[in-house]
Amino acid sequence: MPALLVGLMVASVHTPLGIEVLKRGIIFIDLAIAQIAGLGYIVVETLGRTVYGQQNHVHSDPTGFALGPSLGALSFALIGGLIFRDIEKHFPKQQEAWIGVFFVLSASLSILVLTNNPHGDEELKHLLSGQILFASMSDVILHLPFFIAILVTWMAVPSVRQGVGFYFMFALTITASVQLVGIYVVFASLILPALVTIGKSRRLLWAWLFSGSAIVIGIALSAMLDAPTGPVLVTTYAGLGILGIFSALVGSRFSKGDAGQVDTTKL
Repeated sequence: MPALLVGLMVASVHTPLGIEVLKRGIIFIDLAIAQIAGLGYIVVETLGRTVYGQQNHVHSDPTGFALGPSLGALSFALIGGLIFRDIEKHFPKQQEAWIGVFFVLSASLSILVLTNNPHGDEELKHLLSGQILFASMSDVILHLPFFIAILVTWMAVPSVRQGVGFYFMFALTITASVQLVGIYVVFASLILPALVTIGKSRRLLWAWLFSGSAIVIGIALSAMLDAPTGPVLVTTYAGLGILGIFSALVGSRFSKGDAGQVDTTKL
């Protein structure tokens, strides 16, 4: 139950943000910010272990929420957001390329930082795939007010979607989400609902419905198959998205075929 609530909570906020990301044409900013936030978490966690000579409690808390590393993730994400805002302002045509550069750079640095960590592979896996199945009601209670505040602000104050406000809101959201569901689910829940619902009336409503369905089906399949929840959720998002696009293409072809038929009774 907590895993489902966390999934729906994340999906509800990611959906409108994803529509804005697609509108701006900066598709991979979510991956980049998520990876940068993950790098911040790993750096602070590694420094803490080096200084204090003990493992951070991330290993006893499967969701990975720890104050120090979480603040590190937030700091890195905000800095990344400001850098992308500056690139947008001065080099708009190169922005997507630079976003890709920062993604691979932060991913590579994450691997390098974890090189001598005996739990490095495990931490990297958690960063990518998340640990949503191990979420607790404490995680829900802790993050719910934050996600509600983000969603209400985003919907009620359209000006925050412009300029530096967009990057600030985005960095705040991704920092919290990546620790709960992992980088892969962050990307899928941001982009696929927005992508599948392009051209629809009441787009946001349809996107919310799509994302909520993917979360419910994905978590149910993960439990039934005893499979990692993160990859199952991403596969479910993608599967439903491909099915939706395929259905739309088939429907469009049939409509064109019907329109092209000649009514022989009038000849």
